[in-house]
Amino acid sequence: MKLFPESAAVQLEFDKIKILLEEHCKSEYAKNKAANLRIHTRKDFIDVELQQSHEYKQIVQHAQYFPNDYVLNLQKDLKLLSIPGAVLSGDQFVQIRKLATSVQSIFRWFDNERRVGYPALAKVIENTYFEKKILDLLDEVLDEIGVVKDNASDELQKIRMSLFRRRNELRRVFERVIAKLNKSGYATDIEESFSNGRRVVAVFAEHKRQVKGILHGESDTRKTAFIEPEETIELNNEIYSLENEERREVLRILRQLTANLSVYAEVLKTYHVVAGEYDFIRAKAKFAIDVNGEFPMVLDKAHIELKNAFHPLLYLYNKKSGKTTIPVSITLDDKNRILVISGPNAGGKTVTLKTVGLLQIMVQSGLLVPVHPSSQMGIFKQLMIHIGDTQSLEFELSTYSSHLKNMKHFMDVASGKTLFFIDELGSGSDPNLGGAFAEVIMEELAHKRSIGIVTTHYLNLKVMANKVAGIINGAMAFDEQNLLPMYKLIIGKPGSSYTFSIAERIGLPQHLIKKARKLVDEDHFTLDKLLNRTEQDLRDLEVKEADLLKLVKENEQLKKEMTVVMDKEKHRQQVEILRQQNQVSEERIAYLKDMERKLKQIIFDWRKADDKNEVIRQMQTIFSDKKAELQTNKMAKKVEGKYKELKAAIVIGSRVKLKKNYQVGEVKEIRGKRAIVQVGSLPMSVDIVDLVVVEEKNQAE
Repeated sequence: MKLFPESAAVQLEFDKIKILLEEHCKSEYAKNKAANLRIHTRKDFIDVELQQSHEYKQIVQHAQYFPNDYVLNLQKDLKLLSIPGAVLSGDQFVQIRKLATSVQSIFRWFDNERRVGYPALAKVIENTYFEKKILDLLDEVLDEIGVVKDNASDELQKIRMSLFRRRNELRRVFERVIAKLNKSGYATDIEESFSNGRRVVAVFAEHKRQVKGILHGESDTRKTAFIEPEETIELNNEIYSLENEERREVLRILRQLTANLSVYAEVLKTYHVVAGEYDFIRAKAKFAIDVNGEFPMVLDKAHIELKNAFHPLLYLYNKKSGKTTIPVSITLDDKNRILVISGPNAGGKTVTLKTVGLLQIMVQSGLLVPVHPSSQMGIFKQLMIHIGDTQSLEFELSTYSSHLKNMKHFMDVASGKTLFFIDELGSGSDPNLGGAFAEVIMEELAHKRSIGIVTTHYLNLKVMANKVAGIINGAMAFDEQNLLPMYKLIIGKPGSSYTFSIAERIGLPQHLIKKARKLVDEDHFTLDKLLNRTEQDLRDLEVKEADLLKLVKENEQLKKEMTVVMDKEKHRQQVEILRQQNQVSEERIAYLKDMERKLKQIIFDWRKADDKNEVIRQMQTIFSDKKAELQTNKMAKKVEGKYKELKAAIVIGSRVKLKKNYQVGEVKEIRGKRAIVQVGSLPMSVDIVDLVVVEEKNQAE
């Protein structure tokens, strides 16, 4: 993307975004890429980078693990690896092994399922492969901390075995010498030390001539002398010689390993880029989480449709301060290409302008932006901006001259793929003349089909926005009562500058305000006052609309809750009906099974019995019992239909029902736990527990 002027990115504070992004980078590769972030104009590049950031953001938010833990800066080491005759140290090989292991973990992480689930992240490694031979070569020669293994070569193994034996022999001889000197009282408390890699004994300086050997030095106090005993001189010489041979052999092995790995130098450089790319993608994901960044839809045309967009730096500042950030929603397309924002100073016009510009650069740089995910953002070939005082001392240009110079450039190079931002169009000159030029400039930019945002206080530009096709008005809401900006953009209407309202609220003398009003054109003053009143009325309507929507939502919620309650009650009733039906069916089935069992028994008895009359009597008894049961049930239904039970104590004169045969009578006498009940003309003695007080239903009513 072409930027005008060169400081456009700085004016939009994109440099601060890059600094915040760089703070999340761990590798030099990623930091360098963040510092030199490219602004793309090809949709395929933008889509891939946004998708990669979005996928890694999902991994972080779902607490999944991605294996790019190592921070590796191996440019110099890998460059040295490809130079013939070079030798890398064991520590350098350890870092190269970490790089290979890290990339191996990344390849293993991308199984078939994850390659499908995270296609953009998998794209980083789609043109490379993992070479197992690299780890095999390293593991054959080095251990985990970069020390050459004993079996790296036969010669090295032989040298180290000899060293092991000689050092053991030296230890035994040295211990004998120490014991001898301690017995003689020559050795100091420290007994032994090392000088130039050779083992020496520490003796009192006055006895140094009694100890045969080589004097290596004395302590600072001259009280202790360090002597290499003559018994160990030859062994120390042999060990010294073997250590030199070991160093030469280790150097030869490392040189050979470097030569063997040099074949894979380009592969390792690719691995380094892969690790750096994933570090950079992780940084973008972390930054997106900080600013609440989302993945908008990207269109390959000049288009802006921002929903609930935030300025990322303002969002971070307010988040840290515990303040609320007011979002902005803007749509600029083929029909409405230029937005003219008016309103009072410090109302948020410039912040809105900068928000759109910064988010557009961020998206085309592959960064997720703080907008609603349903937002749509197009692609622009060039971005032009004019904000603040651009007076040039070098070319002796006034503020307005510089302003016109920039506007000339805008009109010369603008096209349908241009996004422009002009703060205070026409300012710096006579309001009438400057306003006239501002109209011409805006009309020309609209003719070029460029998309942009213009802020102004000029009344003629507000009027023009309603007349010229493609230009629309917008206003920053303002609380006139409290003289506070609301930082909310209202599309479709111009805004008042609230000049006289602000003057009255701050206590400017009324005679000065009246005098100023007389100096203003009456039509101009009337229109500004009308804009003022219209904006306040619109805000009142918005409040009432919000209250109405709240009531509608509450009504819908109550309706849903009532529906749930009714459904539950209906379900309960259906369950109760089915339960009763099932109970009747179960009783009927139990009765039939019992009758079947009794009849089978009667048939069995009939076949075996000599006295058939006895079997017949049993059959009559069964059917008579059933008949009595049916009569009892019929009586029970009759009594329950006529009487209802009462939870009352049984006393003389109570009307009661017999629980066993459902007859109703009157209590005549109570004798302990029994009662005399008159049923019809027949008195009966019944247990009180088998009685229940009743009354006729029509009496209760």
